[in-house]
Amino acid sequence: MKKIKNLSEASFLKLFFAFIAAAFLIAAVCMPDRATMFSGLWKILTGTAKISTNYFSVGGYGAAFLNTGLVALICLGLFIVFRGKPNGTSTLAFLLTVGFGTWGINPINILPTVLGVLLYALVKKEKPGDLVNTMLFSTGIAPLFSELLFRYPGTQYIGFNWPGLILALVVGLAVGFFLPAGLKHSPKVHKGFDLYSAAVPVGMMAFFLNATLFKTMGLDVDALSASGDLTVTSRLVANIFCGSVFGLCVIFALLLGCKPRDYWQLLKNKEAPVSFSTAYGNAAFLMNVGVFGLFILAAYNLIGAPFTGVTFGVMFCMLACCNSGSHPLNVLPLVLGYAVSSALCGWLSPLLGGTFACAINAQAVCVGMAYANGLSPIVDKYGWRWGFAASVIHYLLVTSMPKLHGGFCLYNGGLTAAITCLIFVPILEHHFRTTAERKLKIKK
Repeated sequence: MKKIKNLSEASFLKLFFAFIAAAFLIAAVCMPDRATMFSGLWKILTGTAKISTNYFSVGGYGAAFLNTGLVALICLGLFIVFRGKPNGTSTLAFLLTVGFGTWGINPINILPTVLGVLLYALVKKEKPGDLVNTMLFSTGIAPLFSELLFRYPGTQYIGFNWPGLILALVVGLAVGFFLPAGLKHSPKVHKGFDLYSAAVPVGMMAFFLNATLFKTMGLDVDALSASGDLTVTSRLVANIFCGSVFGLCVIFALLLGCKPRDYWQLLKNKEAPVSFSTAYGNAAFLMNVGVFGLFILAAYNLIGAPFTGVTFGVMFCMLACCNSGSHPLNVLPLVLGYAVSSALCGWLSPLLGGTFACAINAQAVCVGMAYANGLSPIVDKYGWRWGFAASVIHYLLVTSMPKLHGGFCLYNGGLTAAITCLIFVPILEHHFRTTAERKLKIKK
């Protein structure tokens, strides 16, 4: 334990990534349907993946966990092979990619854009190790490549075909090649108030490709259904797995010497650090993984979320910000904003003659709530009231966003967070003081 405690941030994060990969792989062989996990994995690899695809239904629980474990190993392998040094952003990229392992990503559909980023590194003569985060973020558009491989241009499944393979490679190389430029400019769009910064360039590329490959060609993208029965769920599987993984993180953090006051320093700081593991140490970061993870799990149980592959995986997408600025205290107002918005809209909709489909435990809303967590910098800088208000805006927009990208952008809620920032942050900056400015005025 002493050797682990003295590890550098990069080495510790690699160990953490390996722990997550091992957890999924071990869970795969513990699932009741483990006998069919390899045949189920083949169904996942060779099927479409448009959001919201439920891998628990497509391949079974064992196959979904095996797929996620393999994706995690590939992500870790990229850091090892290219000698990348993980940081706070790497934690975000890794857990986001892993979170989609049960509802949109697999080892096949992530390859085209990863190769595109490698092509960028070759042309620009940059070290691939410095671009591993970019490789992982590029997978946010992975469902499009399953579509091109197995169904394009029609709506019927046709399986592997040479035209689809060539088109997927060409498009993937282009997306991966141009993504680094978009990632560098993305923070200027939302001014750092959206932790899911990669959602902007990935979402815009998905919007462009949806328009180019489908809408302009007169193809009905709305007729492309997601795979898997969304009634296939398991609250037991989700709670046992997540409770065990997050609980172990808390225990390991304590063994590494994390004290309550260390974690409290992390919670009360209002300045967004480069990464929690850099600013507060590996043990405090790991404590936040455990505590924040258990907070997310409790919240989803409280609202009665359906634990499909989608809502199970999105808990890890929400956890992805655990090293970039999010923790239970600055995310709570955002969760409450969703809960209040759902209750209010549920009351108003029938009065207006509408059909209400955005209850707090609806799958799409659960996914949206996870990504609203990316707005936590607003809570830190302006206070919980304005974080609550930003969450309300996010709730109102999130279910309308898939129409833009055709369901091919897995970062749908992150893109919604960026749009929320475009609407709301200029108003905040023009009309209201930050928390620090208000405190300074009181002292004067």
